[in-house]
Amino acid sequence: MSVEGKSLELENAYFNSIKELKEGEIVEGRIVALTPREVIVDVGYKSEGIILREEFDDIEDLEKLEKVEVYVESVEDEEGKIVLSYKKAKEARGWEKLLKEYQEGDLVEGIVSKRVKGGYIVKVFGIDGFLPQSLSAFRGKEDGVIGEKFYFQIIKLSKSKSNLILSRKDALKVEREIARKKLWDTLKVGQIYKGKVKSITNFGAFIDLGGVDGLLHIADMSWKKISHPSEVVAVGDEIQVMVLDFDREKGKISLGLKQTMPDPWLEIEKKYPVGSIVKGKIVNIQNYGIFVELEKGIEGLVHVSEISWIKKFINLNETFAIGDVIEVKVIGVDSSNRKISLSIRQLERDPWEDIENLVTIDSQVKGRVTGFAEGCAYIELENGLEGIIYNEDLSWTRRFLKANEVLRKGHTYDFKVLGLDRSNRRVILGRKQLTPDPWPQILQRYPLGKVIEAEVVKVTNFGVFVKLEEELEGLVFSGEIDREKMNSLNPQEKLKVKVIKIDPTSAKIGLSAKVDEEESS
Repeated sequence: MSVEGKSLELENAYFNSIKELKEGEIVEGRIVALTPREVIVDVGYKSEGIILREEFDDIEDLEKLEKVEVYVESVEDEEGKIVLSYKKAKEARGWEKLLKEYQEGDLVEGIVSKRVKGGYIVKVFGIDGFLPQSLSAFRGKEDGVIGEKFYFQIIKLSKSKSNLILSRKDALKVEREIARKKLWDTLKVGQIYKGKVKSITNFGAFIDLGGVDGLLHIADMSWKKISHPSEVVAVGDEIQVMVLDFDREKGKISLGLKQTMPDPWLEIEKKYPVGSIVKGKIVNIQNYGIFVELEKGIEGLVHVSEISWIKKFINLNETFAIGDVIEVKVIGVDSSNRKISLSIRQLERDPWEDIENLVTIDSQVKGRVTGFAEGCAYIELENGLEGIIYNEDLSWTRRFLKANEVLRKGHTYDFKVLGLDRSNRRVILGRKQLTPDPWPQILQRYPLGKVIEAEVVKVTNFGVFVKLEEELEGLVFSGEIDREKMNSLNPQEKLKVKVIKIDPTSAKIGLSAKVDEEESS
């Protein structure tokens, strides 16, 4: 074969190897080179196509990609080069998929690519769909959704108009309904689900399980006693809850939080045996006692009677504070009622078992007045013991109907120990016994028939009280004084009286104002 024949044969072979391409078709090409700005693609044409690298921004590892579908925009531009587009090929395939597999009302997955005026652009199979702001459901997190993947409902779908309108708002409704049906279909008593605290009431909290709300009652929140659900959960918290019961027809689900944790009261008697000494934190203070948390979910009560052996009048809020860590003794466990009885006083020996070493009869002590009752006053001694003083032991010479006529609450006085009331755990005290009994001398100074000039103290309807000397008064009976004269008397006036009766036991001196001149002289 001549040289001319071989050249013609090679020329024919070259042109036969070139594909016949049409504008607007999608073909497969081979990536032959990459530059910082361009991707060179060979589609088997007489020239290679050049595509801007930015069209491949959805491909993370472009260097590993060997083949790619491209759209033929032009088989030959002004420079004789083929014009290709990866982006248009992807959009065309996206439209094919959408029109073939989806219709208006269906859900489709897309990625929010950017914000635009009036809404967002969402990438769906390479197509730019429009998400109106009013249908986005992105209020409050507008910028945080860029690049995020969501499901959207197709509102409008038209390739001829290149129109793809989406709604996240409607997709959420569909998602919730799907999740709701799935949850009801799979719901089982005893199963644990993840939920989000939606709202809180006084009686519990409503938990969103994903399209369906369940009630977490306050009684099922914690093994320990709580006053309000906010002590355990807060709106927005994500928690694990157990399904306790449900009624699909009524749409009600009962949930439990404490049931997802071990019951701390199981075998509580072994963990806290009676007689054991433990430490705990004060979590509540009431008038009747203090609640001590021994561990999470386990609280015991120290009744006010178990605070002290010797103090009966205790202001718990002044003595203790919430958060204090104290040592207590277990004196009772009732697992069935979930109660533990604790004691502080039983950490020490009962002082009344050895009271003689603390208090000596006839000794002088100091004490603070803590309260009053009929016929007596209560005293707190310096050693903490409770004392009692009866009205008749306040004074040798004066009678008091009420102890607060001479004693003041909160004031400290000297007393003499008269005896011990073991049954009521009180020290019997006296004030008058601090001084000698004056009545033997009084009997000598005021024999029957003696006439004295006294000072009027008080006029009553049954007689006149007069002062004979300091701390010594007598009573002029109403029958022993002229009525007109009695009514005319004023305090501090002088009045001559005669001793007609004297009783040391009741500390009373009876007087008469009927004194003749011979007796007064």
